[in-house]
Amino acid sequence: MSVGLLGNKIGMTQIFDEAGNIIPVTVLKIGPCVITQIKTNLKDGYNAIQVGYGNVSNKSLSQPELGHLQKSNIQPLKYLKEFRIDDPENFEVGQILNVDTFSSVTQVDITGKSSGKGFSGLQKRHNFTRGPMTHGSKNHRQPGSIGMSATPARVLPGKRMAGQLGNKITNIKKLKIIQINSEENILVVKGSVPGKPGNLLSIVSSK
Repeated sequence: MSVGLLGNKIGMTQIFDEAGNIIPVTVLKIGPCVITQIKTNLKDGYNAIQVGYGNVSNKSLSQPELGHLQKSNIQPLKYLKEFRIDDPENFEVGQILNVDTFSSVTQVDITGKSSGKGFSGLQKRHNFTRGPMTHGSKNHRQPGSIGMSATPARVLPGKRMAGQLGNKITNIKKLKIIQINSEENILVVKGSVPGKPGNLLSIVSSK
């Protein structure tokens, strides 16, 4: 259980380490985030903090959302997310959290919605091998048999078939932190993260 932040993906690039090796990295704009609510085990049954990110106008929020933030004298925020913590006494409503939260962390877990790729077949979606291409075969990219003729004589739930690929919540664990820029709230991690540039991401320190 650790403090997490919200941010956006800026894009990917590559940098060189001290040995001259190329490292593929993703640049992230993290926060600043505002603590909008603190939940305690005594009052709510668990310890957590709710953080907000992304300033918007009053017209962009519903009345319940606006009232929730106005109760704590916090300006309208587009995104809210809870993070479980061990000790809520170390935080207070209205506190600003920035990328320095990860200054003593070496690895982070990043969650976001992956890029949608539309309707995809079995080879692309599930890495199925194709059928034979010669000797009269007409089964090249088809799924083949998907059920049975006898009992239970139906297609079982969860059968891997063609369908929507991507556009789902994806979690990438233990991404190494390469650089932190406190002035610009920039976090640089090794490897790729879900989604396209501008995608909303949730970042927490790895266990």
